[in-house]
Amino acid sequence: QLSKVLDLPPENLIKSISAVPVSKKRCVADFQLSIASITENNSNDCLAQDLNLQAQKLAERLKCDAVVSEISAGPGTVNFTINKELLAKTVLQQVLKDGSEYGVKSELFSAMPRQKAVIEFSSPNIAKKFHIGHLRSTIVGNFIANLKVALGHEVIRINYLGDWGMQFGLLGVGFQRFGNKEKLKASPLQHLFEVYVQINKAAEDENTKKLAKDFFRKLEEHDEQTLSLWKQFRDFSIEEYIRIYKRLGVHFDEYSGESFYREKFQEVLKLLEDKGLLQKTIEGTGIVDLSEKKDLSSFSTVMRSDGTSLYITRQVNPSVDLAAAIDRMDKHSCDTMIYVTDKSQRNHFQHLFQILKLMGYDWAERCQHVSFGLVQGMKTRRGEVIFLEDVLNEVRSRVLQNMASAKTTKETKDPMETAEKVGLAALIIQDFRGLLSSDYQFSWDRALQSRGDTGVFLQYTHARLHSLEQMHGNEQLTDVNVACLQEPDAIAVLQHLLRYDEVLYRSSQDLQPKHIVSYLLTLSHLAAVAHKNLPVRGSSPELAQARLCLFQAVRLVLANGMKLLGITPVTQM
Repeated sequence: QLSKVLDLPPENLIKSISAVPVSKKRCVADFQLSIASITENNSNDCLAQDLNLQAQKLAERLKCDAVVSEISAGPGTVNFTINKELLAKTVLQQVLKDGSEYGVKSELFSAMPRQKAVIEFSSPNIAKKFHIGHLRSTIVGNFIANLKVALGHEVIRINYLGDWGMQFGLLGVGFQRFGNKEKLKASPLQHLFEVYVQINKAAEDENTKKLAKDFFRKLEEHDEQTLSLWKQFRDFSIEEYIRIYKRLGVHFDEYSGESFYREKFQEVLKLLEDKGLLQKTIEGTGIVDLSEKKDLSSFSTVMRSDGTSLYITRQVNPSVDLAAAIDRMDKHSCDTMIYVTDKSQRNHFQHLFQILKLMGYDWAERCQHVSFGLVQGMKTRRGEVIFLEDVLNEVRSRVLQNMASAKTTKETKDPMETAEKVGLAALIIQDFRGLLSSDYQFSWDRALQSRGDTGVFLQYTHARLHSLEQMHGNEQLTDVNVACLQEPDAIAVLQHLLRYDEVLYRSSQDLQPKHIVSYLLTLSHLAAVAHKNLPVRGSSPELAQARLCLFQAVRLVLANGMKLLGITPVTQM
């Protein structure tokens, strides 16, 4: 109808029509058309009253029919209410038919080209703390990868380890002094961290300094014995990381690291030199001028004065990252490269992308840094967080304790595993509720509340809906007459289910998980109200079947959204 009246092809209108968010205060229409998005001169001179007038005129030209039961003009919008029976039928059929692909198959994504993305995330440093920033990077990167895969893109997940540099000279000497092969095998992350802490106490001693330099020089010169020890540090650490990531439900396609690019670093410097981009300061440091006026008002250091690639952190030396980016592009020829790190590295990545552009790599435009804020106050009962495993154990034990004292807890087959999944949901939802770039204060009590906007509440809702299905004989619901779902609480749920694809679309555009989080929390609140007011037990068979169908659709969408966020839905708790 709109296409005829406005003389626009229907596909042009898809993004202008949106599902109306459910309101607690009043019944709302199902869809609305935004007038501003279809007017040609989309400038400010299109005043609000013009838009309202246009909306009114357009609403008058449209007619209700078997699909649309009511049309009205709102502030700059035309609102459409769909025939209630049709709404229930269409939405529930679509959800149950598409299953895990519901929302993803929407026409909102039909014009989106399928791409290949490399996502680098987590990236801890061997022998150093796996701090809370690494945890954020891990869950955020995993979410972005999950979302891209769900939308049909190809994703390569890379963990870029801090596995090279002067600290390995120190670690090598420390291990020769305090190390223990058995402990290294049994718990590499903890043992290497302890060794590193011990040797750091002696790091100022001239003799230790010299030995550390020698050890690292031998590494750079490929001395067999030294390399073999370093390789054990790396391999055992990765094995343990894989085991811990598995608890998080995270996997990587590639464990890369700074060590891979220690040779290629020289090639990058030569490339920079050939292109006339490398300048030397009086001290002999290699820099690249990034300023527009070429007055060195902005520059990036790419080489130390002794010509080495020795560096302590990424910030000090982007040249290894340059080598890594060029190598990845050659190897994977991907459409986009995404780096997930905390916001303190914003400058580093800006410089990195600028240098790549200066070097003539147009694909630098398609590189993206997704940055996140800092988390304050995450402590376990034992004190400061040093290992990721400590956080996972802590949250599991706290959930177990809460489950033991809660009246609603059911007997579960594996309480440890359930507690782990519920705990992880609590951590992820607390982390994803706001903008990724904002800092936040971590609180165990807030994260683990069973009511309110928490991961625990999402898991509880999922488990409750699952047991409702189990209780009423888990049969495939066919030929159900859902047209009898006319109550406002049922309509509110259906209207909310309508919006799922738009929420996925928003998250796919800005890579922020908060849109999905708030959608799922609202879905759970609406489901709780519907569960209370629309009983299955004691209703007529037809109504009971229809309500079961509604709750099954809610559980499916809830589970889909949770999985995208990196949460495994539980079926009992």
